[in-house]
Amino acid sequence: MTTFPRFYPIFDSADWLRRALPLGVRLVQVRIKDMPPPLLMGELALCQELCREHGATLVVNDHWRAAIDLGCDFVHLGQEDLDRADVAAIRRAGMRLGVSTHDHDELDRALALKPDYIALGPVWPTILKKMKWDQQGLERVTEWRKLVGTTPLVAIGGVTPERALQAFAAGADIASAVTDITLNPDPEGRIREWLRVTQ
Repeated sequence: MTTFPRFYPIFDSADWLRRALPLGVRLVQVRIKDMPPPLLMGELALCQELCREHGATLVVNDHWRAAIDLGCDFVHLGQEDLDRADVAAIRRAGMRLGVSTHDHDELDRALALKPDYIALGPVWPTILKKMKWDQQGLERVTEWRKLVGTTPLVAIGGVTPERALQAFAAGADIASAVTDITLNPDPEGRIREWLRVTQ
């Protein structure tokens, strides 16, 4: 089983990476929505450059074609993204793949792709985006742990440093956070707290 850092923040710009990477973040997803393609390519290229400077792994959300063109090495796809993505092309490019799941059908679909990690969410209520799923809860994390075998399991949705420890105890390998950092009055301090808890 591939070993990943246990803390996996998600940001929407290179500006956030400039703040997080120097603190010791070594696995980060960039989720950019609604940006014109030329600007998107420039932003993703900058994110890739920053991650390489800091020895961090960059995961590109959704934009798999751009990720291939830029020579990135990791892409994350949600279930709707999977409907449009050419997974064979992603694999031919030598890229690693993470997949979001919310129910058993989605999990079966994801596992058939032999992803490099499976994400489960929202484990707790989240304000990031409207979800058709209720919170999954720690029991679902434990269930997913058994079903995914040795595939790394990411807990996402309403996760805080304190809840991350509960998610790890329930079977998650990695905890992911968005608004717990980006809406915090002291994002750098919160990132340091995350790193202390997840080392």
